[in-house]
Amino acid sequence: MGSEPLAPGVLSDAPEKDTQLRDTIKPSSSSSSTTTVATGENRQDAPPEGPQIGDAMDDHLEGFKLFALLFSTSLIFFVLLLDQSVISTAIPKITSEFHSLPDQGWYSGAYQLTSAVLQPLTGKLYTYFPTKWLFLAFFFVFEVGSLLCAVATSSPFFIVGRAVAGLGTSGLQNGALTIVSGAVPLQKRAFYLGLLIGTGQLGLVIGPLIGGLFTQYVTWRWCFYINLPIGAVAGVLLGLIRVPEQIVKEPFSAAVVRRVIPLLDTIGFLFFAPAATLLLLALQFGSGGTYDWNSSLIIGLFVGAGVAFILFFIWEWKAGDVAIIPFSMVRNRVVWSSTLQYVSLLSAVFVGTQYFPIYFQAVKGVGPVLSGVYLLPSIISQIIFILFSGVLLSKVGYYLPFAVFAGVGATLGAGLISTWNVHTSTGMWIGYQVIYGIRGAGIQLGVVAIQNALPVKQSSLGVSFLVFCQTFSSAVWVVVANTIFTQSLINETRRLVPSINPSAVLAAGSSAQAVRSLAPPGSPELTALLKVFSNSFDIVAYLMTALAGISIFASFGMGWIDTRQTKPEAKPETKSETKPEATAEV
Repeated sequence: MGSEPLAPGVLSDAPEKDTQLRDTIKPSSSSSSTTTVATGENRQDAPPEGPQIGDAMDDHLEGFKLFALLFSTSLIFFVLLLDQSVISTAIPKITSEFHSLPDQGWYSGAYQLTSAVLQPLTGKLYTYFPTKWLFLAFFFVFEVGSLLCAVATSSPFFIVGRAVAGLGTSGLQNGALTIVSGAVPLQKRAFYLGLLIGTGQLGLVIGPLIGGLFTQYVTWRWCFYINLPIGAVAGVLLGLIRVPEQIVKEPFSAAVVRRVIPLLDTIGFLFFAPAATLLLLALQFGSGGTYDWNSSLIIGLFVGAGVAFILFFIWEWKAGDVAIIPFSMVRNRVVWSSTLQYVSLLSAVFVGTQYFPIYFQAVKGVGPVLSGVYLLPSIISQIIFILFSGVLLSKVGYYLPFAVFAGVGATLGAGLISTWNVHTSTGMWIGYQVIYGIRGAGIQLGVVAIQNALPVKQSSLGVSFLVFCQTFSSAVWVVVANTIFTQSLINETRRLVPSINPSAVLAAGSSAQAVRSLAPPGSPELTALLKVFSNSFDIVAYLMTALAGISIFASFGMGWIDTRQTKPEAKPETKSETKPEATAEV
């Protein structure tokens, strides 16, 4: 017998406990119906009055209210992605100050790890609890993490701050997408989500420039202090705005919390958390040179992660549609193809934003500010292509050609960037970045495709799954890139500059001054050392090329769908699809 869905992401064949939860939170109209049965009046077939818990909402904003909501949400989204990239031009200075070059992978890895581990649970929380206040709670945690980073006195302290910020981030990206989706009708979501993601991408791409300015002229700590005043303005403004929900939810109460906890798939989370942690630890310890890759500790961590992931997937399969990652949803071709396209393209971007400044500072010898300025060709190109695809998509309607075009451009650009060396001319590194910026034409299309492919009751869960995959994959690929870069530095130093200890290279950091302090100016050793950093960067660029290439193939599975066509909202369930109301509540 079918059961009536409670909320988005819970399918029609959800387990009995979902049906029981819905039965317990019926509005007063249900009680009225059962009362008529007890008094002998046959009104069981009459439809309930008013919207029911889990029904789709048609409550949208317009005018100034919509502008205020978009402004505050986009500002938070901007700060969120700014925080992920602003650190890139500051990393050389931070590693030099803390003497911690092997830790640089954790500066992004710890942030991404805590965010990825909690992200699936946040999707469940947004399903049942008020979107606005949950979103602001996550944002408060993010701000606390930013403050800890700003006042850090050591590398471990700084890593803890990044981890706390990651905890807050876990609910911000999918929360912002959920808020905007609920505020506008379906046929307009592609445009407004494009504005939101485009604003966030602006923060991602200008982060290195802002980070360079702070690092060179003030202090790298302002890369994190800046989040506090901007966040305060956006948070207060959002707190004063009415935020529409996509579905009807019961008002928050302790009773709702007690009933929802069993539906959060905490067992699945307990399997996933150690699996993700063990995997990232194995990559980090191996990449930092702390342990050899064939050491018993590294092997043990990989084995433990593998076993935990197997248990996690088995449990998720058994949990069915109440799992934190429902397999029935993931099997949808548009969902997994769009997720793969989004993940691979953004992972290439995250890796690039972290290692471009290292090339410009260590190899080209410029300071943090100029290394950020040298990223402007990629920044401007990406913004142009974001606007280009947004305007044309509203006219053409079909997003697949733009996704393929973005993947091809990013792959070609990354491949050309992998040819950079010590003597690369200014025209070449500008032109190659312009080509790499073509990625902007499809960087937001994964979200648009999933929003159009799933019914309203599953769209937020689908976006949550996409954001989770992107966050976790970025954490993995950033650490993988650090592994590649660090190992290449060690091997290339031994091959090209045997007179310099590789440990000294790792300890020095990657700022222009630190690298050039390792060998006499104008000496053959310094020339060879610059080639060591250039060769190591090129290998990381190979990884970027491969990731961008994956997005091309994934794009073809996103579906030939016209986004201009209005998708019908979820139909109300008929009485025959629901459990009979209990007559005990008179």
